[in-house]
Amino acid sequence: MNQTVKKFFTGRRKEAVARVMLSPGSGKITVNNQPYEKYFIRETDRIIITQPLVATSNADKFDIFANIKGGGLSGQAGALRQGISRALVIQVPESKSTLRREGFLTRDPRMKERKKFGQKGARKRFQWTKR
Repeated sequence: MNQTVKKFFTGRRKEAVARVMLSPGSGKITVNNQPYEKYFIRETDRIIITQPLVATSNADKFDIFANIKGGGLSGQAGALRQGISRALVIQVPESKSTLRREGFLTRDPRMKERKKFGQKGARKRFQWTKR
C-alpha cells in the first residue's frame, strides 16, 4: 500500500461529477458532508458505491470523502463508484486488473439524447393526421 496521497480523483456518469479522496481508516464513507447511508436512500445505489471496495477486499481499510455535483442519485452513485475505483488503483496498484475486469474504471458513455426540432422529444414525434 502506498502512502496517503492527498489528491482528489474524479468519477463521471451522465451529468454527475464526483471528486473522491481516499485515506486509510475504518471504512467510513462521507458524501457532501453526510454519511452515505443518509445521502443515498436507495439500497441499490449503496451497493453500487461499495462494489469496488468489496471486489478488492478493501471495505474496512479506507475512509472515503466525496463531493458530488450534478445529475440524479443513480448517476451520482455511478460517478462515485468510478472515483473510488480510480483512487484505489493509486493506493493499491495490484487491484487495477480486478477493477478493470469488473468494468469499474471505464466511463459509462450513455448520456441523455437531445430533443430534436420539430419533434416532441428525442424520439417521440407529434401525432400525424391524414386530413
